[in-house]
Amino acid sequence: MAKITDWVPGKRANQLVRARNRIGIMMPETRTAWGIPESRFTELKDIHDSAEILLQKSMSGERTPVITEQCKEAFDALTAKIRFFKAHYFLLPPLTNADLVNLGFTIRDPHPAPSRQPTAEVTAETYLVGRRELGLWILYASGNPEDKANKGCRIWYKVVPSGGEPARSPKERSESFYTRRRKDMVTFDYEELGKTAYIAV
Repeated sequence: MAKITDWVPGKRANQLVRARNRIGIMMPETRTAWGIPESRFTELKDIHDSAEILLQKSMSGERTPVITEQCKEAFDALTAKIRFFKAHYFLLPPLTNADLVNLGFTIRDPHPAPSRQPTAEVTAETYLVGRRELGLWILYASGNPEDKANKGCRIWYKVVPSGGEPARSPKERSESFYTRRRKDMVTFDYEELGKTAYIAV
């Protein structure tokens, strides 16, 4: 898989265009092929629609300090969701370079210098962010975190109903995403509330 930039347009109108284009690309058959749950797609569409309405209000005579703050929060959520889709669905097969370009990503040099094998081991501490969000603080147990070969790790997780079989190994954790951040977050669906999440890094 090619490396792509995590670029999000700076202007809000352009952020809406970027999100709208991706929503249009992710038709039902495409969502199935790319492994995108309908609930995640609906979240992206709802966040886009809310941000679009609030941007229109913030640029009209209806603008108030409350609307201005609501607009900011809506676009913060839209930016987070755009990056969520990149980390969870766009960095993995079966997407091709052509798919990535169609989604608006810039493909980096296809022939970079060979990277070394990572030498670090990491763990993660968890903390609650919201009802459906679990924060992850990535900690280095060994190795140099400033070494480029050690920047980034993959987070694996699986949600199991109460009394269900625990996910004992990373191979049993069906969801994953790659992150280069020292702090990141897992967002769960509403129907997963009250269940147990097993996480590995």
